[in-house]
Amino acid sequence: MRWNMMALASCLVMAGCVGNSMSERQDENVQSSLQYDSVPCGQLLAQRNGLARQYNLSQQAKPTFSNPAMGFGPFIPDIRSKTKRDADKASGEIDAMNRSIERRDCGKPDKQKKFALPG
Repeated sequence: MRWNMMALASCLVMAGCVGNSMSERQDENVQSSLQYDSVPCGQLLAQRNGLARQYNLSQQAKPTFSNPAMGFGPFIPDIRSKTKRDADKASGEIDAMNRSIERRDCGKPDKQKKFALPG
């Protein structure tokens, strides 16, 4: 039993050290919204909606993080399926797009540009 625990512990350490840990892969899903600021609003909205539809996600999707046992996050291997990893990556992209859309007020009607005197 003792050797089994030592073997398991060494496998977990090795799995976490090769860049395949769950926490490391989940951190990669968080993206900067600045990369989308140069994309025109209409195109960005269409891109976000298409990505949400492709992965069957909400248009308000945000990256999710698992809650491994305290301190073991870097040592737990990423055992999610490719489909789940792709959907999680897409949710990070959607979140970044939403932050750019919000910051630039995309999708909202233009503010009134004329100033009129009350009459």
